[in-house]
Amino acid sequence: MSYSVDRRRDLLIDLADVVHEHLDELSRLNVHDYAVPVSFAVNAVLLERFLRHFAGYADKPHGASTPVAESVDINLIEREPYGVVGVITPWNGSLVVIGSCVAPALAAGNAVVLKPSEFAPFAALRFGELCLAAGLPAGLVNVVPAGPEGGEALVRHPGIRKIHFTGGTATARKVIQAAADNLTPVVAELGGKSANIVFDDADVDAAAQRSAFQGPLIQSGQSCACASRVLVHESIYDAFLERFVSIIESATVGDPFDPGVVFGPVISQSALDRILGTIEEAITQRAGELALGGKRIGGELAGGYYLEPTVFTGVDNRSALAQTETFGPVVAVMKFDDEAEALRIANDTVYGLNAFVQTTDLARAHRVARQLQAGSVWINQLSDMSPQSPYGGYKQSGFGRTGALEGLYEFLQVKNIRIGMS
Repeated sequence: MSYSVDRRRDLLIDLADVVHEHLDELSRLNVHDYAVPVSFAVNAVLLERFLRHFAGYADKPHGASTPVAESVDINLIEREPYGVVGVITPWNGSLVVIGSCVAPALAAGNAVVLKPSEFAPFAALRFGELCLAAGLPAGLVNVVPAGPEGGEALVRHPGIRKIHFTGGTATARKVIQAAADNLTPVVAELGGKSANIVFDDADVDAAAQRSAFQGPLIQSGQSCACASRVLVHESIYDAFLERFVSIIESATVGDPFDPGVVFGPVISQSALDRILGTIEEAITQRAGELALGGKRIGGELAGGYYLEPTVFTGVDNRSALAQTETFGPVVAVMKFDDEAEALRIANDTVYGLNAFVQTTDLARAHRVARQLQAGSVWINQLSDMSPQSPYGGYKQSGFGRTGALEGLYEFLQVKNIRIGMS
């Protein structure tokens, strides 16, 4: 069943209103999902923002009429919904992905089958209940919690006309292979090994603060936006490193339900073991010098999956530590001596999701941003997703976009209608 554009708009606004009433509840469910500190409540807020933003796009799919060479025919270009689309969310940041994918899919006129991670289903399931509470017709948004077998069944189903996947590159390859049977198109928002370039003219205190919170402290490093490679100009390297380490050491660690806590545990024992293995490998291979952390946190927190924020310095960018996504609170710090070297190191990776630049030179900021091989470049700020901005990766960080008009177009297919007038 199709719905008029004004009906779609009103349903999304109603859903945003209901979500707004349950922001605290959704934030707490996010904590239950993957132990992200409740102070990081922006995930639930972003869900509401995406719903309101794309409600305004429901009647603006931007069709066109263009002239045809040597003809007076009417040449229409229209955009139509796919029908039923599948959205596969990761265990981290599921509410953001729901907002950035489900909202434009509904605005475009599609129905959605949403498969949350089996490790973090609570917020997504509650979102499904809120859809019904807001008056969305049953079957318009379907939340199907399942493991890998359920994900594969969704991708292979012939009734699913497009897939939006957010997660790791290894799983993305499996999704794309499964989708190939029916030639189902896939949008993939994947991981990264983002570079954060700190130039010699940067405000050292501000740059260190941003680097700490965009690095090991952002969701305990469990974020595709984590700036896990910090490139620092040699002239300010020592001053920056001292401030950077001090800020990380002063971060409040503890119960993620405590509003004062900024650093919580990682999601599971297997994640903890994997990250500790990465640290041990880096030490064994002498990839860099361990300057901070590297161990499981004991004491009162020994019963949880708490890991010390970890900093390696003097890291070789060719090492596994610098080239492989850790997905944990581990960062590699390295020196550079000029702009060209900074760009070479930053772009020397198979990933290209985010890049960060710390500088007070506006000309340099523009110049460097245009040479960085990344889908998003953040200058003198943390990553700050917004519905008005397209988000996605270069290279093995994926393809396709969420947010803005580009995000809406991912859920619309183009049709050409030509009317003969001769």
